[in-house]
Amino acid sequence: MVSAFAYFAAGCFWGVEFLFEKLDGVKTVESGYMGGASKNPSYKQVSTGRSGHLEAVKIEYDPAAISYAELVKFLFEIHDPAQVDRQGPDVGPQYASRIWWSSDEERQDIEFFVRQLEGKGVKVATTYKTHRAQDHTFWPAEEYHQNYYEGNGHTPYCHAHKDKGLSFDSHPRRSLLKGTDTDTEL
Repeated sequence: MVSAFAYFAAGCFWGVEFLFEKLDGVKTVESGYMGGASKNPSYKQVSTGRSGHLEAVKIEYDPAAISYAELVKFLFEIHDPAQVDRQGPDVGPQYASRIWWSSDEERQDIEFFVRQLEGKGVKVATTYKTHRAQDHTFWPAEEYHQNYYEGNGHTPYCHAHKDKGLSFDSHPRRSLLKGTDTDTEL
């Protein structure tokens, strides 16, 4: 079975990890840090908001079971891409939204959904950025951050799955996508 990887930042990594782990086709989700200049950053460094790192997740998935486009769609449905350097009650540059892509097709999938959101009147934050994954390193977060909600019996406080009316209907590779309905099931 072949694995592929996706790297997303969308606020606190606890909630992002928790929700993506519920998707069929997702094998593992790891909380960590991306961006910034220092190697092997700690939560203490990142939480100052001055290290340049973002709380991020690394998603290992089976592309035969779930597509990258479906992951991007789901990402936009669990957070608010219009917020700048925050997500809900979590405020600071370490909570900015960002996607790291690995191919032109992945970049096009991201742009496809950004255009849909903007067409629906969502003002995607001008600070929302996409970057080539090969140009950035993923640093795993400390062990106590991994599977945080599973281990602590809580549910995410700033992320929830909300149908934003995003659709695969006009996606250029629609026929190649699995599950091209408009609702992603948890």
